[in-house]
Amino acid sequence: MKDSHTISLLVADKPGVLVRIALTFARRGFNIDGLVVNRIPGSELSRMTLSSSGDPTRLEQIVMQLAKLIDVVRVIDHTGDSSIQMESALVKIAVESGTRESVLAAVREFRAEVLDDSFGLLVVSIHGSTERVNAFVQTIPQNAIREIVSSGKLLVARGSEPT
Repeated sequence: MKDSHTISLLVADKPGVLVRIALTFARRGFNIDGLVVNRIPGSELSRMTLSSSGDPTRLEQIVMQLAKLIDVVRVIDHTGDSSIQMESALVKIAVESGTRESVLAAVREFRAEVLDDSFGLLVVSIHGSTERVNAFVQTIPQNAIREIVSSGKLLVARGSEPT
């Protein structure tokens, strides 16, 4: 069974750290489905949030291996915990006179935002859970979607728990 896992890492902000983390996944035959990296202001650390799908037992082994890497300060598998997660996406959609109204209806329904309307294309911004972003994309005729750029999951632990 393939479960989706969201893992956060606090790492040294040094060249090569991301490569070593990616190799930890690759050596075990896992793909990183989404990745967000941000430097923590005022420190020499970065926070990584990554998503991966696969066998939970093998992913647990990956988490333990990540914790052993010298530049990893902390690693937490947030799967199943009470964290706040969201994703952002920009979707470029071709609109013709026949599809324009249905696309704009989907934009209103999902409370998305039209950022650009030119040359027969709409650029729409949507934020929320991965499921919400995916549901919006599914409502748009697939032949109308020209591009999708997604942030990957953003995550913060609730309360005083560390992320």
